[in-house]
Amino acid sequence: MLIDEVSIRVAAGKGGRGAVAFRTAKMEKGPNGGNGGHGGSVVFEGVPNLNALEQFRYKKELEAQDGWPGAGNFVDGADGKDLILHVPVGTVIHNLTSNIDYEIDKIGQRLVTAEGGHGGKGNYKFRSAINTTPKQFQPGLPGEEFDLRLELKLIADVGFVGLPNVGKSTLLNLLTNAKSKVANYPFTTLEPNLGVYYELILADIPGLIEGASAGKGLGHKFLRHVERTKTLFHFLAANSTDIGKDYKTIRKELGIYNPLLAQKPEYLIITKTDEVDEKTLKSLLVKAKKLNKNVVAISAYDDVTLAPVKKILNKIKDEKIEKTTAE
Repeated sequence: MLIDEVSIRVAAGKGGRGAVAFRTAKMEKGPNGGNGGHGGSVVFEGVPNLNALEQFRYKKELEAQDGWPGAGNFVDGADGKDLILHVPVGTVIHNLTSNIDYEIDKIGQRLVTAEGGHGGKGNYKFRSAINTTPKQFQPGLPGEEFDLRLELKLIADVGFVGLPNVGKSTLLNLLTNAKSKVANYPFTTLEPNLGVYYELILADIPGLIEGASAGKGLGHKFLRHVERTKTLFHFLAANSTDIGKDYKTIRKELGIYNPLLAQKPEYLIITKTDEVDEKTLKSLLVKAKKLNKNVVAISAYDDVTLAPVKKILNKIKDEKIEKTTAE
């Protein structure tokens, strides 16, 4: 089961207390208490592991290490270790305490979400001409504590969308090494599945239905995974009684959820062409091209029909490489 949303509480480490200490050698008496170390911070780091949020399924409270106290002979306490939390690329960190949102959108990106407390000053820092034997010190300051909600929004190059049981998972399996479950009934896919086609990440988004933007069916739980997808492959089944209605149903739900989704590059993938005769298929393609001029008809049982899909993906791949090189 993919964990794509979880609430946790994080606490940075407390600063160590400053020391009260004095030299004992003759003619060298005076304060020499060191400062406390700083508390460790809570740091999130982006990783390519889609299941990284699984670690928070049962462990909801996480703390960084406290700073160590200072000691005599001007010895400062060691800083506490930062707590490094790995999250999938595409994770949005909602700080429920400060109402500030952060995003992790690159592998290796690090984000400090809770700063560790500063260490306290030792008594050496309080010496003066009129206070040669200070006994003052500072306790360490507390670290920041926040309630967070982590929300995974997939960042895929191509997102597969469409009504349930239109062949999205089948094509993902054919193009990649993904092992998505396929069967002839709705909602076979209950969580997003990823596959890799050369440098491209393909995401099979669970089937949507009319009213998904209002939470029906699998609801908007999965609509958010489409938001960051760069290109959409919109699937329509050739055995549908009305592909125009099917198309408009999905487009409407995408638009209600986020109007920007309607602006993404889109290709229509007509699936299950082996289940209709040639005359019916030609009629469907005429209708489909009125909806979107970028139309490809495929059959899972005919590898030749997959060639145009691969051509589109190769073009997207080349554009991605060119963009990356330019940056």
